[in-house]
Amino acid sequence: MTSTRPYLIRAMLEWILDNGMTPHLLIDTQDESVQVPRQYEQDGKIVLNISPAATQDLTIDNEVVTFNARFGGEPMSVYIPVNFVLAIYTRENGQGMMFGEDNEVTPPPEPDGPTTKRPHLKVVK
Repeated sequence: MTSTRPYLIRAMLEWILDNGMTPHLLIDTQDESVQVPRQYEQDGKIVLNISPAATQDLTIDNEVVTFNARFGGEPMSVYIPVNFVLAIYTRENGQGMMFGEDNEVTPPPEPDGPTTKRPHLKVVK
């Protein structure tokens, strides 16, 4: 199954914007695949404003978050694999959603063999 993280990020972004708030992402920057303005990171993390006024061409697909923005007047293309998004929240009151620092995708273990157990269901009246 695909990760729920990109779906939750998109849903939270819509909720934040619908409520007239400013969406921010907390990003883990400790991987080379994360392309953000490194001069603004602190302790391996960076907070980015992803409001429509601050970004151009914002795309949140199932694999990456991408957008164009200006940092210190310099244009930059930002590229963030979704598994490095640690949180999405509002600037105004901090409400939002945190994600674990699970930056490696590991598939679930394969079953040892065919399972023949039947589900245990009860009829509730």
